[in-house]
Formats: sequence, structure tokens, C-alpha cells
Amino acid sequence: MRIDGFRLSSTVRIFAALRNEPRRCVLHVLLTCMRGRNPGCTAQCRRWGACFSAAVLLAVSVSSSAQAQAISPLTPPASPPWNAERIFEPVPYAQLWSHYPGEKIDPEDTPVSTRQWPGYEPKGVRDHDWIFYPSVSAGGLYDSNVFASNGGGKSYIAGVLNPSLRVERLSDGNPLTFDTYVKSTRYSHYSSLDQTDARARLRGRIDLRDSDALLYNFQAAYLHEAVGSLSSPLGAVSPTPYGYTHEDLTYWHHHGRLSFSLGASNENYDFGSAQAQNGSTISEDSRDGSVNKLHSRFDYAFGANFGVFTAIEGNVRDLRGSSSGSLSSQGLRSLTGVNFNLTHLISGEIGVGYTSQHFEDPTIGTVSAPAYRALLRWSPTRALDFTLKGEEITTEAVDTVTSAVRAQAVMLRADYSLRRNVVLSALGSYENDKFVGQDRQDNVYSTVLSVQYLLNRFSSIGLDYKYVNRKSNLTTATYDKHEVGLNVTAHF
Repeated sequence: MRIDGFRLSSTVRIFAALRNEPRRCVLHVLLTCMRGRNPGCTAQCRRWGACFSAAVLLAVSVSSSAQAQAISPLTPPASPPWNAERIFEPVPYAQLWSHYPGEKIDPEDTPVSTRQWPGYEPKGVRDHDWIFYPSVSAGGLYDSNVFASNGGGKSYIAGVLNPSLRVERLSDGNPLTFDTYVKSTRYSHYSSLDQTDARARLRGRIDLRDSDALLYNFQAAYLHEAVGSLSSPLGAVSPTPYGYTHEDLTYWHHHGRLSFSLGASNENYDFGSAQAQNGSTISEDSRDGSVNKLHSRFDYAFGANFGVFTAIEGNVRDLRGSSSGSLSSQGLRSLTGVNFNLTHLISGEIGVGYTSQHFEDPTIGTVSAPAYRALLRWSPTRALDFTLKGEEITTEAVDTVTSAVRAQAVMLRADYSLRRNVVLSALGSYENDKFVGQDRQDNVYSTVLSVQYLLNRFSSIGLDYKYVNRKSNLTTATYDKHEVGLNVTAHF
């Protein structure tokens, strides 16, 4: 293996192999348990479950949107020290420095999309030093094109049941959080589309000194790639299942206005098979393998309204591949920029950098290009936020796909607090995907509209609509679809 002139030693190879063996065992258990679940439900039970069981439609919309596009949609900004793991996500350092240490930020001064008013936040169940936040969502989803086909799409209704649990340790030092969820989706027809996702994550911090800490993040999951997503096999009529484990250990240092982090992560994938339109099986075993990363981030705040950052990440993708070609590659990505508050109404972050990925497949070779990201938020009133995001990345679409993708995207989102407990949101985006090593270019247009109504601290109702249109010079990759859904959530 080689990363821009630096060769990995055989010792590193042996260590990585030994470290990955336990992960493969976990993946094997996950796949065996989930694939072996009892299939004895009758068609009548499945239809009843589809009508009665539930989904968090906003979560469904966000997850499928992220799968269908190379660049993820807008996400809440990472807060220190957790930006040490998500090094390329925007961090509102300037906003943090605009307040005195220990000063509480009023809810109306936080972003509308993540705002929590007193009396509407989950209360939780406390037991000594632990607090539990259980929740369950129920709803229904209408999909106008369940197979993401080009013309003549089939529309059906689905139901999703989504119980979840978050556990936090109440401690001034060494905080710890455990969260898990199960999301079961059932369609009124075509049981091949039914799927059950599950994930468990343990995340925490070990305080070494007042200014030093070790951050850890361990995850295990059984997930599915949606039909029609960027990485789903062309011609598939069923989701592609895969087991996934992730480990990250990061050292974080903070002193005054300076923050620095250095960490390493390992991801393991074990893919199952999808069903093709002609009834054959599409094996995705060639994508099995591991992705190892080293990452670092540097932040410095000059004052209340201006800060700078630099982030860099190197990766080694060691994938199984096939006799026809290797899927492995090595590369790096960097981003440097500023974050700022022009006024109390306008804030943002702008970064530019470079990305390069060397593929062992000679038909692709080395793909390198500039990268950039811009995120601006304008709040003309405390009840209204406009957020604009523009981004370009290369070879970052999916870690386990052989073809490199150079993607450019722009997204505009508006969040309006109609009342303290009613939030209206609208998002529109455009993305251009250029495939390296393939004669393919896609243009993706999407719109998401949502209404979130908090009844009280124990329940909420959500109504969502999403439209996705993927236009490609590859006819089989072209499709459009509408999704409409209603969900009810109970939390404690």
C-alpha cells in the first residue's frame, strides 16, 4: 500500500489484519442474526403491519436523500470537542467565542432547526447517575417509485416502526452516551423491499487533564442501501444489506483559543446480495473489506467574530475486489478556511483544499482536484433561518465503490418557527456527479418540505414531502420519485 510516496510497512499490514479479525466476527454475527430472522409472517400480517406500523418520515427522508446523493444534506454543526471526529463539518467557533465562558445561550439564539424550548424537551427517566431517553415513532409512507425505475414507476404504501433509546451518564467529567435503534420498514406489496435496520453506538470522553481528553466512538450496525441510491447496483429491485462496524479514537487538546486533535478510525463492511429485475442474484461480496483513516484538525479563534481552521485526513481502503479488478485505493483530503460572524444576523464558514485518491485499478489511476465548501446562515429574525451550502468533493461518494466521483452541489434551506412548538422547513438542492472511469454523468434535483409539531414534551407529529429527480446519460440510472408521509413520535 502506498499513500503519496509513503509505503506502509508489513508490520502495519499485520497489525491491521489482526485488529480487523474481531470486527469480521461481529459482522458475521450481525448478518447471520438479521438474515435468519423468522420469515413466517403471513401476507395478511405484513399488510396489517404496513398500515399500522411506523416511520420517522423526516429521518427516512434524510437518510434516503443522503444515500441518493454523494454530498450529504445540511446537518447540525459539530460542537467541540466532537468536531475532532467530524473534522470536515463546520464548527461555529466564532459563535462560541461571542459568549462569556459558562454563559447560557438563550433558545431563541440557537438555530431554528435544532432549537429546544423549555417544556418541550424530552424529560427522560433518571436512575442514579444515568438518564434514559426512550422513544418510538409510528407512521406511514407513500412512495411513487419504489424501484427507482425510469418511467412507469410502481407506487406503494409502507409503514415503519422505529423504537430507539439513548442513555447518558450524568457526570461533570468523563461523559458517556449509548444509543441504539431498530427501524423496520414493511411495504403493502413487494416484500423484497422490506428491510430492518439496527444500530448500536457507544461514545464518550476520557478527561486526562483540564485541557486534554481522549474521545472514543464504537458502532455496530446492520443497514441497507436504498434502491436507486448512488452505490446501489444498477437493475436491483431490493435493498442491499450490509454489516458495518466503526471504531474511532482521538486525542483532543484545548488551550485558550486553540484546539487541536489527532485521531485514527477503522471501518469494516460485509455486504450481502441484492435481487435483480430478472430474478437473478447480484452479489456485492467484492465490496467487503476495511477503510482505515488518520485525521487531524486545528482551530484558532482570533476573537468573537473570526476564527480559522485546518483539517486533513488520509485513508487506506483495503477491499476484496474481484478477478476483474481491484477496488482498493489510498488517498488524502484537506480543507483550510475561516468561520465568522459578520453581524448578529450573518454567520458562516468558507474552506478550500485539495483531494487526491490513487486507485489500484489502472483504468482509474489517480484522481485529484481542488475541493471547497461554503456554509452561510442568515437570520433576518429570531424565528427564521436561511442556510446556503455549496461544496465540491472528489472520490468521497462511497468508500466501497470502485469508481471515483467528482461531485458539486448547492443547497438552500429555510427554517421558520411559526410558534414555539411548530417548525416549518424547506430544502432545495442541486448536485452534479461526474464518474471517473465510466462514461456517466448525473444531475440530481431534490426538494424536501416538512412540518414538525411538538404537542408537549412527550409527543410530536411530523408531516414530510420529498421529491428526487436524477437525470443521467445512463438511461437505467435516470428516475424521479415523490415521497409523502406522516409520523407520530412518543418520547420520555
